[in-house]
Amino acid sequence: MNTTSNPASRTLFSYRKYWASRFGTAPFLPMSRTEMDQLGWDSCDVIIVTGDAYIDHPSFGMALVGRLLEAQGFRVGIISQPDWRSAKDFRVLGKPNLFFGVTAGNMDSMVNRYTADRKPRSDDAYTPNGEANRRPDHAVVVYAQRCREAFPGSNVVIGSIEASLRRIAHYDYWSDKVRRSVLPDSKADLLIFGSAERAIVELAHRLAAGEPIVAIRDLRGTAFMVPRGWLPGDDWAEIDSSQVDTRGLLVRHPDPYAMTPEMGKEIACASRPAPSETRARSDRTQVIHFQSHPRMPKLDRMRSAIRLPSYETVAADPVLYAHASRIFHVESNPGNARALVQAHGERDVWLNPPPIPLSTPEMDGVFASPFQRRPHPSYGDAKIPAFEMIRFSVNIMRGCFGGCTFCSITEHEGRIIQSRSEQSILHEIEEIRDKTPGFTGMISDLGGPTANMYRLACKDPKIESACRRLSCVYPGICENLGTDHTPLLQLYRKARALPGVKKVLISSGLRYDLAVRDPQYVKELVSHHVGGYLKIAPEHTEDGPLAHMMKPGMSSYEQFRILFEKFSKEAGKEQYLIPYFIAAHPGTTDQDMLNLALWLKRHHFRLDQVQTFLPTPLAMATAMYHSRKNPLKKVGRDSEAVETVRGTRQRRLHKAFLRYHDPENWPLLREALKQMGRSDLIGNGRKQLIPFIQPPGTGARRTIRKVMPTG
Repeated sequence: MNTTSNPASRTLFSYRKYWASRFGTAPFLPMSRTEMDQLGWDSCDVIIVTGDAYIDHPSFGMALVGRLLEAQGFRVGIISQPDWRSAKDFRVLGKPNLFFGVTAGNMDSMVNRYTADRKPRSDDAYTPNGEANRRPDHAVVVYAQRCREAFPGSNVVIGSIEASLRRIAHYDYWSDKVRRSVLPDSKADLLIFGSAERAIVELAHRLAAGEPIVAIRDLRGTAFMVPRGWLPGDDWAEIDSSQVDTRGLLVRHPDPYAMTPEMGKEIACASRPAPSETRARSDRTQVIHFQSHPRMPKLDRMRSAIRLPSYETVAADPVLYAHASRIFHVESNPGNARALVQAHGERDVWLNPPPIPLSTPEMDGVFASPFQRRPHPSYGDAKIPAFEMIRFSVNIMRGCFGGCTFCSITEHEGRIIQSRSEQSILHEIEEIRDKTPGFTGMISDLGGPTANMYRLACKDPKIESACRRLSCVYPGICENLGTDHTPLLQLYRKARALPGVKKVLISSGLRYDLAVRDPQYVKELVSHHVGGYLKIAPEHTEDGPLAHMMKPGMSSYEQFRILFEKFSKEAGKEQYLIPYFIAAHPGTTDQDMLNLALWLKRHHFRLDQVQTFLPTPLAMATAMYHSRKNPLKKVGRDSEAVETVRGTRQRRLHKAFLRYHDPENWPLLREALKQMGRSDLIGNGRKQLIPFIQPPGTGARRTIRKVMPTG
C-alpha cells in the first residue's frame, strides 16, 4: 500500500457524479427533515456537524465543503450548533449513508470561547446575534462522540482548523498541559487536516463504492489510528526520531533535521521493527546519532515514516516536545514531506503527507458552487457578526509562505499559495453586486490570509518541491521567490472598473516586506484601495522578539511607511498607517516591551486594541512557550533557552506597555519602571513615558507587588 498516492492521479472534478445528482442542487443544504422532504430525499449521504451557524457562503468551511460534495452528486445535510448535552440533535437528519463530517467551525473552539487571559468571551461572532456558549469546549471531540452515540456504527470523519491543529500531541494553553491527538479522544475513524477538498471528495466516492473506511489508508492529508508499529508494507522504512541527539552508543538513523531531500536520502535508516521491539523501545532510553555515509542505502521518501516522540514522552519532557515540533514543521512541504507517526499508548497516530495544493481551475470550481451568500433562512432577522464582516468580501487565494511562528495559517493551509483565476474572482464580485442584499457598491476586501501573496510562487517548481525552509521571506526574501505583483494590480484595476462597483478596499493583512519590492503596487494600493486607514502588523520593534516570530525588522516597515506617505500625498489623500503589535510573545523581555512603548510614544501612536500572545496548538511559538526551547533551530538539551512570559502579572505588564497612555495601566508601569531602574521615565516631560500623578478613580486594580522575572 502506498499512503502517498500519485498526486496527479485524479483532479478534483474528474470523478463520475454519484447517482443522487439527479436530485439537483438545494437552495440551502437542509437542516431539517422538512427541508429534506421538500427536496425529495429519504436520507443524507453526508451530514456535516458544525459549531458555527450555517451561512451559505464560501468563506465558511461547512458551506464550501458541503457544496463541493453536492457538486459531486452527494446529498449533504447540515447540523448547526447542536445541543451537545445529549445525542438528540444529532439524530435530526437521520443516519448518514456515508459519514458524519465533524467540524468545530471556522475557529478552534477554545480560541473562540476564551481570551488570551483564559477568561470566557462574552460573545461568539459565528452565532446568531453573537450569543455566547452555543458550542462546547473541544467541540470536535464532543460532537464526534455524540455522533457515535446517536448512530453507533456510523463513519465519523473530523476536520477543520481545530482537528488540523490537534492532529498530534499538542500543548493546550487553557489546561496548561500537553493533550493527546484529537483522534483517540474523539474516536473518529479518520481525521482530514489542512485544505480538505481532495481527501474528502475521494473519500466520499470510495465509501459510496463500498470500500470500508478502515481500509482507506492512502489519502494524503489524512490521519488515523493504527496498531503500534504498523507500516503500510514490507518495503517501508521507519525513521526513529523519538529522542534528541545526545552522547552515547551509535545507532545510525536518518537526520530528521536534514533541510534538503537529498540530505535525507543519503542517510541510512533502521529496518522495520517487529511489534515487540517497538513496544520495548518505548520502555527504555535510546540514544540516537545522525550520521551520513556514502555507502549507506538511499531511502525512498515516499515509503518512509518518521517516528516522533510518543505522546507520553512529549507530555513529560518539554525538550522532546520542542524536538517533535521542529520535525513536524520541517515535514510540511507536500513536495517532499514524509509520513509521521506518534505513539499514543499501545496504538499509533499515523499522519500521511500533506495534501497536494489545488490548481487554479480546481480552486475556481470549488468557488463556483451556487452559494446563496447569506445565512440559512431559519435564523430569520438575526445578525451573525462573522457574516456581516465578510458579506461583501472575496477570498482570492489561500495559504501563506510567511511562516510567522505565532500563526496557524501555515499549519492548516500550507505554504504554497493557491490562487483563483481573475475571471472567477470578477464573477464573484458580480454575484455580490447582483444578489447580496444591502450592497452599496463597496467591496470590503479582496484578499485571504494575506493581501498580497496572490499568484506569488517559487520561480522553479523543482526547487519548490525540494525546499525545506520554514519561511520564504525570513530571514530575508528567498532569491527563488517571485515577487511580481502585476497579476494583483491587474485584478484590482478590473475589479474597480466593474459596473456598479464604486470602491474596492483591501482589508487583509499586508506583507509590507514584499510590497516594497514593487513600489507600483504600493502606489496602486494607496491611491485606490485604502479607506483612510491601513492596518499592518510589524508585531514588534526589537530584534529578539522579531527573530522568534520570524518577522522582518523595522527597516522594512520604514520603507513601506515612506512609500505610503509619499503616494498618499501624491493622491491628495489624508491616510494613516495603523500598526499592530503583540505583547508577551516568547523571546520578549520587559526591556523589549519598554523599548516598544518608547517607540510608540515617539511616533505618537496610542493603540486602542492590542493583542497578547495566545499559544495555539501546534504553532512553533507555542512550542517555545511550553518548552522554553527554540524549534527554529536544532533542539538539544543544552540548546538555546527562550525568554518566556508565562505569569498573569507579567503578561498584563507587557500588554500595559502597549497601552502606556491608559491611566488604568500607570500604577503597574510605575512599579515596573522603578524595578527596572528606569524611574527617569516617570514624569511629565515629553520624553517620559508616564506621569507622576494618578488621576482620581483610575488604576485602583492595576498595582502589583512584584514584577515576575522573565524566562
